[in-house]
Amino acid sequence: MNRILTNMRETLNFGTTRNVQGKKAAMVDQENGVTISIKRNVLESYRNNHRELLKKGSTKYEPPHATTHSADGTKIPEFKPEDMENRVAGSISESSQVDIASSDNGEVKITLVCDSSRKFDFRRLNVDAVLEVVEEKFRERYGITNPEFSIKNLMKEFCQYYLEVTSYFNNDVILLPMYDSSKKSDSEVSPDDQKHKIPTNVTKKNPTFIEDMTRGEERNPISLVNEDGSLELPKFFYILKNTVYQNAYVNFSLARISDDNCCSNCFGDCLSEPANCACTRETRGKFAYTPGGLLEEKFLDECIAMNKSKTKNDYFYYCENCPLENVVEKKSLQKKRKRSNKYMCKGHLMRKFIKECWTKCGCGRNCGNRVVQRGITAKLQVFSTPQGKGWGVRTLQELEKGTFVCEYIGEIVTNMELYERNEERTTNDERHTYPVLLDADWASEGRLKDEEALCLDATSFGNVARFINHRCYDANLIEIPVEVETPDHHYYHIAFFTTRKVKANEELTWDYGIDFDDDTHPIKAFECKCGSHFCGMKNRS
Repeated sequence: MNRILTNMRETLNFGTTRNVQGKKAAMVDQENGVTISIKRNVLESYRNNHRELLKKGSTKYEPPHATTHSADGTKIPEFKPEDMENRVAGSISESSQVDIASSDNGEVKITLVCDSSRKFDFRRLNVDAVLEVVEEKFRERYGITNPEFSIKNLMKEFCQYYLEVTSYFNNDVILLPMYDSSKKSDSEVSPDDQKHKIPTNVTKKNPTFIEDMTRGEERNPISLVNEDGSLELPKFFYILKNTVYQNAYVNFSLARISDDNCCSNCFGDCLSEPANCACTRETRGKFAYTPGGLLEEKFLDECIAMNKSKTKNDYFYYCENCPLENVVEKKSLQKKRKRSNKYMCKGHLMRKFIKECWTKCGCGRNCGNRVVQRGITAKLQVFSTPQGKGWGVRTLQELEKGTFVCEYIGEIVTNMELYERNEERTTNDERHTYPVLLDADWASEGRLKDEEALCLDATSFGNVARFINHRCYDANLIEIPVEVETPDHHYYHIAFFTTRKVKANEELTWDYGIDFDDDTHPIKAFECKCGSHFCGMKNRS
């Protein structure tokens, strides 16, 4: 709302925005003499009329008790309510005013005041007709696609919101309780890490808007909106790349990438080359991306079908020595528990990979086969969900099917480290994000050591993807493994792509692949509130 009002102000050439002695705010078009005022049980625009009286040389007023300054530095006395009422009553005949919107009971109103004394050719028109024209201009100029968008409803909601906020703060006017995202938190962290930490010192129950929760890390700002103030701001560090916590083995080196695993002879954009390059080996000699940066529809549909397959034998691999169960066995031995058959491997979905070009390739940074590496381009927003799911992520623009949304970023930890973290968090009753296992190609990896059986944990270090909620079966995002720096598939990137066209302001979700009946999995299931007709928890027998 704040952004739209700011854009409206620019569209109507508003020059100043002021708060007036605790009860009123106004935006003034300095060229045409038009005032849009927001008033609360007081007469509107008295300060502007007072300025006119000063310009005409009028001095017939009582000395004020307080002063303010205009843009040119001139001192402007402020009236007591009774003084103001007399002044406005004497000049109201020269103005025409139109009520635009109000709160439910009329306590706060937005009124358009046109002052004919300033040679403004005012013609009284149908307000709804004017608002319809303005709405159309806003849709075109700012790319608003939501069919329910209405300037009138927006103004009405603003009045109601203004009333609620000012009432909450004991009648002190705060047009929008904005948090200064440039202010550092007080957590005891190193100066280098401090700049990445999301602020948490915001009063609970205070509606909050953070313009860029990434602190400038992402190229495009990602805002955070806590509309009802019911949630505490998350405590984590925003990072752009996966980072090894301690024992995870991840080896990035040019020597390990053979000539067969890169396209050193390519130049410019690989997608424009007449023959496919070596980097298409994972996708059967064809690129996974279109020239427009979307996933090829056939490739995407195959990935979706594998994800939704109800026959596990088709796409699942069952380990003889499952790293997950080996961790459980080690811990059981430490605690002198007998291992049961219920800890046998439950299977791992074998996914299709995308291989992107990298440093050893001859193509450039803008190559069409480097989509995930270029980072987030979609306009995203973190918001407090109304369904009790906590934080969620929504898109602020329409997204075509196959659009890359973001990568899942977190700490790279071993399964043993994850198991120990989960035990500690359960003991301390700590909240955490849902970790992601990097098990998409365990079938080809054979027997893995603990430092090679990896997963991503975004609880303390992560990016916007940590807020994406789960939805059973029919989520609008799908995770696809992407190989970039290393041919070893025990480490890879997790990239989210849209499974269909997604409307602006629609929440983004992905299927975590949870088995709600598996009480032995190191990543514990939660109470699902996804609302899907196919919800696994709702349909449990």
